[in-house]
Amino acid sequence: MKKYLVIGGSSGIGEALANKLSNDGHNVLASYNENKKSDIGNITYFPLDVTADELDVSLLPDSIDGLIYCPGAITLKPFHRLKKEAFLEDLDVQVFGAISVIQHVLDRLKKGVNPSIVLFSSVAAQNGFNFHSLVSVSKGAIEGLTKSLSAEFAPTIRVNAIAPSITNTPLASKLLSNEQKIEANAERHPLKKIGTPEQIAGLASFLLSDEASWITGQIITVDGGISTIK
Repeated sequence: MKKYLVIGGSSGIGEALANKLSNDGHNVLASYNENKKSDIGNITYFPLDVTADELDVSLLPDSIDGLIYCPGAITLKPFHRLKKEAFLEDLDVQVFGAISVIQHVLDRLKKGVNPSIVLFSSVAAQNGFNFHSLVSVSKGAIEGLTKSLSAEFAPTIRVNAIAPSITNTPLASKLLSNEQKIEANAERHPLKKIGTPEQIAGLASFLLSDEASWITGQIITVDGGISTIK
């Protein structure tokens, strides 16, 4: 039994991962911002604003075995309509939030058993898609952070990132709000389907596990083949 910290564990991929880890017998501390949840099984939920100047992590145990950072945003707009503030807001949640959480729990991770960090990028960071400049800037930073920290923290802490394509979560609800949109997005992918939170959570769970103890510094795409199959 291990102890995992899931930031953004109350919806979407974070919720699916928290449930999987709990069902596998691990203890999970899962943060929420707006989607308040009640404790269930091995999952303890707690409020956390990742954009705060100081984070209260006093309820965490002295050691944790894994950190997963899930908060994100999907804002698709033409580049000429985006203001500087939009980039800063996106970076604040997706990049600076991750940096702050990692810094606050680093000592606890160092005490963990085969500790691992899993971050989230996007298939858009390495592929050119229309109206994805905002997403690409923040997720490109996450990919750079993943590789840099994996070098700095080796051999003690492994650091990897998952880069999904569109996944059926509340975050993507505007893009998948009806059957026509779902079918159109599915058709763009060679596998002709949309990803599910459980599929992404399965990979995240593996990267946290001892079975992945020789994997670090990787950006792993889970994208129905859209980034490599033409």
